[in-house]
Amino acid sequence: MASETGTIITRFAPSPTGYLHLGGARTALFNWLYARHFGGKTLLRIEDTDAKRSTQDAIDKIIEGLDWLGLDFDEPPVFQSQRAQRHAEVANILLDNGHAYRCYATPEELDAMRAEQRANKQPMRYDGRWRDREPGAEQEGIPFTVRLKVPKEGETAIEDAVQGRVTVKNEEIDDYILLRADGTPTYMLAVVVDDHDMGVTHVIRGDDHLNNAFRQLPIYRAMQQIEGGWPDPVYAHVPLIHGSDGAKLSKRHGAVGVEAYRDELGILPEALFNYLLRLGWGHGDREEITQAEAIELFDLDGVGRSPARFDLKKLHNLNGHYIREADDTRLAGLVAQDIGPDADVDLLAKAMPVLKTRAKDTHELVANSRFLFATRPLEMTDKADALLDDEARSRLAEVHAVLSEETDWTTEGLEATTKALAERLELGLGKLAQPLRAALTGTTTSPGIFDVLALLGKEESLARIEAQASPANNT
Repeated sequence: MASETGTIITRFAPSPTGYLHLGGARTALFNWLYARHFGGKTLLRIEDTDAKRSTQDAIDKIIEGLDWLGLDFDEPPVFQSQRAQRHAEVANILLDNGHAYRCYATPEELDAMRAEQRANKQPMRYDGRWRDREPGAEQEGIPFTVRLKVPKEGETAIEDAVQGRVTVKNEEIDDYILLRADGTPTYMLAVVVDDHDMGVTHVIRGDDHLNNAFRQLPIYRAMQQIEGGWPDPVYAHVPLIHGSDGAKLSKRHGAVGVEAYRDELGILPEALFNYLLRLGWGHGDREEITQAEAIELFDLDGVGRSPARFDLKKLHNLNGHYIREADDTRLAGLVAQDIGPDADVDLLAKAMPVLKTRAKDTHELVANSRFLFATRPLEMTDKADALLDDEARSRLAEVHAVLSEETDWTTEGLEATTKALAERLELGLGKLAQPLRAALTGTTTSPGIFDVLALLGKEESLARIEAQASPANNT
């Protein structure tokens, strides 16, 4: 189905009561890709009707997270809280045309109704006590809610683009509230009115909303009878994301906001984009898919019906791929932000080809590049300090003497000279490289030792070696 203009329109509609979590980000991604694939539009609606829990900070974080993932929208955001008058207008149209009715049941009466249903082990739903009653003089001035008069005969079927045909008996859907006693609209009404007014043709969302579709369709169909032009949207209910253990995704699985994957886990946006795409959607055996390829390939028939499983290890492996593919200057800028004002972006960019070969996140890049900006005397890890015994320090003195004469300060030249020294001393190369790494970086892990020498430069390298080979340190 397309809009009146023939354009496919999707929407992402988060509630700003918390961060943009993985499930929400994937829903946004699928909506964005579907619209982009068919040359349509994707819109953003902030469902901020819960005034007590909605915050500006959450709104800002959601929009920032979407922007970081590279998801742009075709119109400014719609704020649901600003449309309450329109929602009430539709409720009153339904009321005036016999598709809704006033319910004067008090909270106490409804509590008693539910208690009786519970005692009789009946389904907990409104019993329709005001469905066919007319208010009398005794209801004058008494607060009332407006309830939808849901059809009670037959059944409703949805041809879901992911789940297939799903059917529910109409008698299982109660006459739910459209307007509360204070005149404010409910979520169920607001969603339908907003989707219609925004021209949404395809509702792509988590399958936890599938039951809502059967409650929302009667509004579309009632308004279709009243004024026409309210076509059913195409529904596509996507299975939820589970943890690696098969349980519903929670904080213990890593269910944190998108910004935490960037800030705390060091994930690149293109890696998270790719990973979210593959959570429940596939195209053959393809694992690594760029944004442009995703737009070209994405369709709803590739979405599976089973819950996807989130695997942090797989995300890090994919992130490592994108780090190796990333522009060195861009990575240098990201690392420099963490290192601080002492960071030399040009030096970091020069170092990236060797720094990024094994890194799986930007934090590893930061940790592996700190030796470039360390000041003497270097702070040693316990493992590095243990390597620098008397014998190792004497070998560093020999390395220092040989490298002081080195005229070819390149990776290749430094490797040839050091190997020649190892052969002359009848040592394995590791017997020189290990204490040399400790002296140059203060750690036992680093890029290749000859890359380290080349990046530090001759003057700094010799000074660091001398600091560990000197008699003052040989105690």
